[in-house]
Amino acid sequence: MRSFKTFILCVSLRVRSSFKSAKPPNGLLTAPLRETKIILLFILLAFPDITHAQSPLTNLRIIVNSNQDTIQTDNFLTLREAIHLVNGTLSIENLSDAEKSQIEILQCNQPCSRIEFNLPPLQTTIELKEILPNLTTPGLTIDGTTQPNYDLSKSPTVNFPVPIPIVVITPAPQQEIYRGLSIFADNITIRGLSLFGFTSQHRETASTPAADIFIAAKDQFHHTQPPKNVIIENNWLGIPPDESMPQTTSAFGVYVFNGLNTTIKNNRIAYHDGSGIITGVNAEKMQIIDNIIMGNGLAGMPDAIRLEGKIDQSVIRSNLLCANDGSGIFMFNPEGKVQIHDNQIKFNGRRLRRAGVYVMGSDHQIINNLISHQTGPGVVVTAFPVGGSFHHGASIRNVITNNSFANLEELSIDLITNGHVAVQDWQRGDGKNPQRNSKNRRLDTGNAAINAPEFLAREFVSINNQVNLDGVADPHSQVQIYNVGHDGALNQVITTVTANEQGRFGVTLDHSQLGEMISAIATLPEYGTSEPAENVRIANSSSISPSSVPHCLTRHQPPAPKPEPIPESIPELQPIRLQVPNNIHFALDKDLISPRSGEILNQIAAVMQQHPTIIIELQGHTDSRASDAYNQALGLRRANNTRNYLLKKGIAPERMTIRSFGERQLKTPGRDRLEHAYNRRVEVIFLDIRGVEIILTKQDSDLQIEP
Repeated sequence: MRSFKTFILCVSLRVRSSFKSAKPPNGLLTAPLRETKIILLFILLAFPDITHAQSPLTNLRIIVNSNQDTIQTDNFLTLREAIHLVNGTLSIENLSDAEKSQIEILQCNQPCSRIEFNLPPLQTTIELKEILPNLTTPGLTIDGTTQPNYDLSKSPTVNFPVPIPIVVITPAPQQEIYRGLSIFADNITIRGLSLFGFTSQHRETASTPAADIFIAAKDQFHHTQPPKNVIIENNWLGIPPDESMPQTTSAFGVYVFNGLNTTIKNNRIAYHDGSGIITGVNAEKMQIIDNIIMGNGLAGMPDAIRLEGKIDQSVIRSNLLCANDGSGIFMFNPEGKVQIHDNQIKFNGRRLRRAGVYVMGSDHQIINNLISHQTGPGVVVTAFPVGGSFHHGASIRNVITNNSFANLEELSIDLITNGHVAVQDWQRGDGKNPQRNSKNRRLDTGNAAINAPEFLAREFVSINNQVNLDGVADPHSQVQIYNVGHDGALNQVITTVTANEQGRFGVTLDHSQLGEMISAIATLPEYGTSEPAENVRIANSSSISPSSVPHCLTRHQPPAPKPEPIPESIPELQPIRLQVPNNIHFALDKDLISPRSGEILNQIAAVMQQHPTIIIELQGHTDSRASDAYNQALGLRRANNTRNYLLKKGIAPERMTIRSFGERQLKTPGRDRLEHAYNRRVEVIFLDIRGVEIILTKQDSDLQIEP
């Protein structure tokens, strides 16, 4: 740099000397001036950015006051025009005086351009006719909170208050646009917008970066630097301001394909075909904080958050991950370590039964999370080798402590072995491991096969209101004692003790601290956390409260009415007698909902809206023709399409799970076309969380008999 400055200084002195001594007659260049011209031309060719680097920063504040998607000289500025202006691809000189009045030159020491909004009250939806220009200006903020009547304090939910957006960006009717906003520069902020409907029917969500917001380097092939310090906050992604499920769902929410130190905070991300947040090549130092991520994975990658590529030093904290079709967090062959703490991860696996958190890699910390109501395990640690190496299992030193588990279909913590490589093993776990019996087990099992603790008795008795617990674990491991719920999951940490050199541990606790059942996990820094111990019973203990009505969000409640006088006797709950059908039928080899079946599902939706304590399982069935594998997949599609129909009718995703039986539970023997038609069905299994009986009726008015 010093030699370059010296070179420029020498050139400038030569230029000054030449102009002082040269007096060109009749406008002709003298030799010194010709030489100077050649030198200046050399500088411009060798250093093409020098004039740009020396020009002052031009920062614009642009007010978008039209929801049209045009570029034309008129009295209004559109979002498309605003992006072109800050990118420098549209000149201010080409604007009308009315348009120029919506632009202000900002004085900043660094890039700080802003796009703000002042749309007419009934014209706040921007319907795009084609994809918007890429955001390539560093320091740009697109701020939907500037729209008049935006209320930062107004949120439909209490526990995770994300304000309701006013400005909406979505494709125009009949337009297929696969990206909302594409970020290719540093320090860009997207705030206070609703974006949804960005996908492509001609591209697979598994391979194409279609998303509401896409972050990547300008030129992936020439290894340009990825954008740094992008902030995505207070947006509703995949969901309109009325909270409905859109007719066209976006592929992904935020796709961090290549970005450093990205912050995704306080957003509501819902109803995507794929994951709500997904990473690709590089997402190091990413912060995912205080988001509501629910109801995602309707057709593609089904997880709330899917982590791939470089994700080192990323943090996932204080989010609600609820009612997504797969895992709450799913890691696939990542590079680096992640902290996952203080999240609520519940009611996931609604379409595909998976773990609440699925871990590949090493040194992850999963601490102080609530993981409940999963159609699989709580946390799965796979031994799948990152980078192709089986050294020490490749997934080790994963710490899983101080979490609370409830209502799981599998283990609270499941460490997978390399011998179990089926999809179900990876995603749902492979069940309880035996005690480690060889050094090779260290190499082929997640967290190096650290042994689960073992209690020395199947039951511990209270004496003088105290209980003495004794057990064995890996020597020097930290052993956390847990209360266990009626579902068998680790419910609440009671205390932590340390095993001695021989692996023995013991602790004395007040009987009042203990539930009916207890378990334990062990953690060693060099290996990670174990699976849970076998549950043991505490004699004469109190029971744990039953499950509550499933819901993801806490709504604002109206003022409580005055209490009614307590009657002398409270009548018992009577069975709920619902005059509503609990099945629909399908055409041969089809999974589409017929108009008549839609009418039946409308009745079911109305009943579920009337009775919010009801949850359902949708069971897909086929006739006996075709292979078992084909029929399993067909039954799953039928159940999933039934669920999607009810989602669009406003039924919350956490109230529905699906299952496929294929041809394994035929309703009739299938001797003719009529019997085959009865077998092609989805059955709706109703359950009231209060435990009361529900009486239903079957129907066949929508039978579709093949020609």
